[in-house]
Amino acid sequence: MGLLKLRKNKKYNYTPRFYDDKGEGSPFKMKHKFDAYRKTVGGNAGLKTKINNALDDLKNNPDREANRRILIIVGILILVFLFIIDFDLSIFFSN
Repeated sequence: MGLLKLRKNKKYNYTPRFYDDKGEGSPFKMKHKFDAYRKTVGGNAGLKTKINNALDDLKNNPDREANRRILIIVGILILVFLFIIDFDLSIFFSN
């Protein structure tokens, strides 16, 4: 039945009548802006492979400031979540 499988998009091999290619490829080919820079984009790999590729991307990213910004945002969101569920942080500190 395929409940867990993703449906493949249909591919059409359309070429315009008066289009001169000149080695540039099809103007109708849609691709993401940053596909050339990511390892995580591509075939349908398993969840573990996707997570490992994303972590490798994060580790090997030359932009350390962006990584730091992401970690700060994640930390703030965790603190907001703990505040919303009324988590008592005093259990970590002894009096």
